[in-house]
Amino acid sequence: MSTSRIKRTPFLTIVVALAVALAGFIAVTGAGSARGDVPPTPGWSLQWSDDFNGANRTLPSSADWQIDLGHAYPGGPGNWGTGEIQNFTNNPDNLSHDGNGNLRITPLRDGAGNWTSGRIETQRANFKAPAGGTLRIEGRIQMPNVTGQAALGYWPAFWALGAPYRGNFWNWPSIGEFDIMENVNGINSVWGVLHCGVNPGGPCNETSGIANNRACPGASCQSAFHTYRFEWDRSTSPNELRWYVDGQLFHSVAENRMDAGTWANMTNHAGYFILLNVAIGGAFPDALAGKTPTPATVPGRPMLVDYVAVWTKGAGDPTTPPPTDPPTTPPPSGSSQLYLRTGGGAGDAAGSAATVSLASAGGANYDGTPHNPQVFTSSGITRRYNGGSTQFDLFVDAGTTVANGQQVRVSYDRTGDGSWDRTETYHYFATDPVAGWEHYTQAKGLKSSTGALGDLTNGKVRIEVWNAIGGGSSTVGVGNQSVVRIPFD
Repeated sequence: MSTSRIKRTPFLTIVVALAVALAGFIAVTGAGSARGDVPPTPGWSLQWSDDFNGANRTLPSSADWQIDLGHAYPGGPGNWGTGEIQNFTNNPDNLSHDGNGNLRITPLRDGAGNWTSGRIETQRANFKAPAGGTLRIEGRIQMPNVTGQAALGYWPAFWALGAPYRGNFWNWPSIGEFDIMENVNGINSVWGVLHCGVNPGGPCNETSGIANNRACPGASCQSAFHTYRFEWDRSTSPNELRWYVDGQLFHSVAENRMDAGTWANMTNHAGYFILLNVAIGGAFPDALAGKTPTPATVPGRPMLVDYVAVWTKGAGDPTTPPPTDPPTTPPPSGSSQLYLRTGGGAGDAAGSAATVSLASAGGANYDGTPHNPQVFTSSGITRRYNGGSTQFDLFVDAGTTVANGQQVRVSYDRTGDGSWDRTETYHYFATDPVAGWEHYTQAKGLKSSTGALGDLTNGKVRIEVWNAIGGGSSTVGVGNQSVVRIPFD
């Protein structure tokens, strides 16, 4: 489920897959049967999981997941980079627990022909194979139970993107993408795909990626739950990526299939975040069946997700200690997505878009030193550090002013005692002299940092934004616009 590509599929695959799709039939969706737990996996250490045991029509846990909205990331490629047409929402009709142990993602069409659906991604973005060990990402999923003409345009996916994509949105595919399960048009087949390198072409043959597909074992992919698994193995030489359905290996890519630089760009970063979604239309479904969806496409057939879990094993395995009773740490509190707000606060997205002004630098140079900053603070945060790094996406505009540059500093008080245990100052962002929002992200890089990140216990995060250079004022978008994502579960 790529984010910035037009997927192409070899002609023979198109012909065969289309024949299978058009030979299908419309099936009736059942509630699905959940296991009731995440299965034990001897020899592996469970690092994270969600069994989706929430009450009917409740949203997935905000501590574990963030919900993607609309037709694109702010500042990212339109229609999520793939040409898909649905609007992602947080409406329980599109995205919610079903009360039977599953997450339910349901594409819907309104009377005007507009489609909506759901897409979520893990808060954590540091899922990575330990040095000398193996990462395992697994989900038990029933694809939307619809086939044939009624399924044209359905595009369910279970996948992972490299952490550097957050806040940048234009560095795909170099940061890596693992499509653990993709399916289109109700075909009885699962696709496993690797995206990497450059687009178009490159060692991963973009925009198609390095792919393989097969029919689901036993019952069809649409009519039953199946287990989809991805492994990243750093215990072998060369390293290897592997894809499984119901424990059966159907795709693998070895490190020596590409140049060392491409492999390093894909693997030598903080890790990956996991996504679940059902798209409608777009390049991949269209490649197999022409323009989709069609008037015959039937809405309302959900993808059901019983669980998603991440394990590791082998050298350097960051084994999660067993839970204690009672817990030794308090439950999480405070948001890990800090939207800047008017009035100097930061937290969950608040209301509609608004703006605040940054005072002019007056022609002086305040690079690295806050000068008349706008300050945003979030307090009372208790969360576990997940090993990642600070990410942000600030909406900034200097209008037609020439040579202005905005700068951000993020500080962490881990215990709320008034001392800043970690301070990060990022290189300033030189805005263009054209009116309109630009996106200032962590991709500009750290200018300096002090201290260390660690768990927050009733902690505080402070975000300072100012004009580092230039002779005019600037504007920052707040409310539901500029956001700082802190690396805490």
